[in-house]
Amino acid sequence: MTSNFKVNLMGIVTPTKGNWTGEQNFCVAPHGRATILQFSPDLDNEWSWFSELVSMVFLPSPPCAASGSRCSALLCRPKSISATAYKGSISLLPVKGSRTKRPPLQQHAGSCRGRPYAAVQESAIKTESEIQINVEDESQKRVVLPTNESSEHLLRIRHTSAHIMAMAVQKLYPNAQVTIGPWIEKGFYYDFDMEEPLNEKDLKKIKKEMDRIISRNFPLKREEVSREEAQRRIKEIKEPYKLEILQSIKTEPITIYHIGDEWWDLCAGPHVESTGKLNKRAIELETVAGAYWRGDEKNKMLQRIYGTAWETEEQLKAYQVQKEEAKRRDHRCLGQDLDLFSVQEDAGGGLVFWHPKGSIVRLLIEDLWKRRHVQWGYNLLFTPHVAKADLWKTSGHLDFYRENMFDQMEIENDLYQLRPMNCPYHIQIYKSRLRSYRDLPFRVAELGTVYRYEKSGTLHGLFRVRGFTQDDAHIFCLPTQIKDEIRGVLDLTEELLSEFGFKKYEVNLSTKPEKAVGSNDIWEKATAALKEALDDKGWNYVYDEGGGAFYGPKIDLKIEDAIGRKWQCSTIQVDFNLPERFNLLYVDSATERRQPIMIHRAILGSLERFFGILIENYAGDFPMWLSPVQARILPVTDAEIPYCEKVVKRLRSLDIRAEMESGERLGKLIRNAEVQKIPLMAVVGPKEVDTQTLTVRTRHGGELGTLTVDEVVARIQASVACRGLV
Repeated sequence: MTSNFKVNLMGIVTPTKGNWTGEQNFCVAPHGRATILQFSPDLDNEWSWFSELVSMVFLPSPPCAASGSRCSALLCRPKSISATAYKGSISLLPVKGSRTKRPPLQQHAGSCRGRPYAAVQESAIKTESEIQINVEDESQKRVVLPTNESSEHLLRIRHTSAHIMAMAVQKLYPNAQVTIGPWIEKGFYYDFDMEEPLNEKDLKKIKKEMDRIISRNFPLKREEVSREEAQRRIKEIKEPYKLEILQSIKTEPITIYHIGDEWWDLCAGPHVESTGKLNKRAIELETVAGAYWRGDEKNKMLQRIYGTAWETEEQLKAYQVQKEEAKRRDHRCLGQDLDLFSVQEDAGGGLVFWHPKGSIVRLLIEDLWKRRHVQWGYNLLFTPHVAKADLWKTSGHLDFYRENMFDQMEIENDLYQLRPMNCPYHIQIYKSRLRSYRDLPFRVAELGTVYRYEKSGTLHGLFRVRGFTQDDAHIFCLPTQIKDEIRGVLDLTEELLSEFGFKKYEVNLSTKPEKAVGSNDIWEKATAALKEALDDKGWNYVYDEGGGAFYGPKIDLKIEDAIGRKWQCSTIQVDFNLPERFNLLYVDSATERRQPIMIHRAILGSLERFFGILIENYAGDFPMWLSPVQARILPVTDAEIPYCEKVVKRLRSLDIRAEMESGERLGKLIRNAEVQKIPLMAVVGPKEVDTQTLTVRTRHGGELGTLTVDEVVARIQASVACRGLV
C-alpha cells in the first residue's frame, strides 16, 4: 500500500489518501531536517511506529516561509521504512517484515515555523556533509574524547607516556640523547639526537619496550635539587641538550622526575603516580619526523617521535577513527582535488593563491560578513598594507613582536613595515578627529590582510601561512559600555558561526596575568563585564586564571567541527594598553578628556584558516549556498547544447552558479560532477529539449526525475535560503 500526504509548515502532516487514522506531527529544523514525533496508521497494515531524525527537502517554499504556507516535501529514508520521492508528494512504502515497538505518544506544544525544537537540536546532524541518520542507540553514540584542558588525568598520562617513551628509546639505543618531550593536543612527542634513522618497525620495537616499563609499575618520584647538583648530574651522563635546557630554566629549585631508579629527566611535572597507572592498550606511537633543535634551522636536525595516549582503549579507537576521517578531509588534498587554492613555492611558501572556485566561496563569506557587520552597526574600513615603522614603534610591536614581522623596507629615507596587525590603522581612524562620549561606542571592522614571518617548517596549508586576511574589528567605548558591547559581539559571533553550521562551542574567560598593564580596578571591572556578558548570553564557560593578555582580559571561543575536533576561531579582548600608548581620548559629559576602552575582536579568525576549517568540516562537500558550482547541465549529445546554454543563462540570471559540461560520454560527465561534489546535475537529451525540462540528479537526494526549469530554480533557492541540501 502507498500513502501520500501533504506537509504544511505548522508542523502537521495530513494524509491525502490511504487508510490513516490521526495525525503525524513533526518539527522542521533550519536545514530541512525533521523529527517524526507521532504516527498513527491503521494497525492492520504493514506500517509501524517510529521516531526518527529524517532529512526533508521542501518545494517550492523553504521552511522559513510565512506561517501557514504549504509545500510538499521529499523524505530521505528513515530506519525501517523505505521512501520513494515523487514530485509534489511523498510516497512511503512499508518495509516487508519490518515492525518496531509502538512508543508512547509524544506531545509537543507550539508550532515549528521553520525553527527547531530543543529535541531536534540535541539529535540533529551537525553538518550537511554528513548524510547518515543519527540512531538513538547507546552502542552507536560517539565516544566523547577528553582534552588536556578538561582532564588533568589525561594530561598526566600523556606527560608520563613521553617520559616512558624516552626511557624506552635510551634503553634500546644507548647513544641516543634526549632533548624535550612535552604533552600536546592529542598526545605527546620527544625529540632525540641519534645516528640511527628510525622507521615504523623501530616504533613497534619502542612500543614493546614501553609496555614492559608500564608492566613493571615503576613509581614516578619528584626530586628538588640545586642548580649545581643538576649540572653535575647532567655532565656525568653526558647529555649536552639537558645542560642547555637547564641554563634556560630561570626558577629555583630545579625539579627532576625519576622513573623508579632507572631513568630521570629535568621536568616540572605533573605525572601519574606510577607507570602501571597507564593503559598499554590506550597508547600508540604514530610517526617519526624531523625537527630542528629549538625550532631553528641553523641547529642540528633531530628525530621527533609522535605518540598519542588516552585514558581508555575505547578513546584510542575513537581517536583513530577521527584521525582517519581527518585524513580523508585534509584541506590540502581537497583544495587541490577541487581546484580551490594552492600555495605556489615559486612565489614563496605560506602565500595563498585563491583559485576561481575558492574565490567564489571567499566572496560568499566576505559578503555575508560585511552585511552582518553593517546590520550590527559597524563601520567598514579599508586601510594600507604598509606603514612607517614609527607606527609599530608606538604600538609596541617592534619591541615585543619583531621576530614575527618581515624586514623593513627603506623608501625615500623612511623605513616602512608590512603590517602584522590591523589595530594601529584602526586607531589612526579613531584619532582622525576628537570624539565625544556621544560618538561612543565607535565600531570599525575590516577584512584586513596582514603579513607575519613564520619559519618554513611551521607552515601548514591554510592553517599556518605568512599572508592572511583577518576578520578584524575594534570597538572604542566607555567603561560602562563594555558589558553591552561584549554581549553584542557574542550575539554576532553566534549568528555568523551558525550560518556555517557551527553550533557547539568551548568558551574560556581568561583573567589578569602576573605581568599586566592597567590598574587592578579597571581589570576587575572589565573582567566582571565579560563575565556578566557571558552569563547574560547563557553560555557555559571556564576560567583560565592568569591566561589573559598583558593588556586586558579576554574571551576565546573554539568551535566543534563535524568529527568532533575543536578549532580556535573567535576572540574578544579588552585592551588598556594601546589607548594609552596612542593617547586616545574622548570628551565626556563634563567636557573632561578621558581615555576610552578598546576592544579587539575577531569571529572567523582569518579567511584562509576558516576556509580550511570549512573544507575539512564539509569534507569539500559544501552546502548549496556555499558551493562554487551549484548546478551543472550535461547534454547527452552536441545537439542539446543550445538548449543547455539557454538553461545556464536563465539560472545565472537568477544568481544561481551554473555551468555546462560536454564533450565526454554521459557516464563520465556524471562521474566528473560527482567527484567535483557538484550539488545538482541535470541531464538533457532530445526528450528534455522537446518538453523544455531537465532530468535532475542530486548528490544527496539521488534521482529527482524530470522537472521544469522553474521547479529546479525553486529547489535551489529553497536550499540556499535554508542553508541546506537539495
